[in-house]
Amino acid sequence: MKVPATDPLHASFCRNIKQRRLELGLTQAEVAARLGVHKSQYANYEQGRAAPTLPVLRRFAEALNTSGAALLTDLVPQRS
Repeated sequence: MKVPATDPLHASFCRNIKQRRLELGLTQAEVAARLGVHKSQYANYEQGRAAPTLPVLRRFAEALNTSGAALLTDLVPQRS
């Protein structure tokens, strides 16, 4: 799903998945494997060229050990 780059939720999502990936010390390929997608698809999410569906957002939250809501806001707390 393509979303305009001006959408604030999408912009937050892109920033947050990259930030969280780096905090966890993971490569794009490692997160892609956790999501069950190709590395290039993950890169599309991180670079804002694609937006996740709700089921994919849930997989992102699980893969990055956080909540879906946190990925859509400016704060990315770690799930306990």
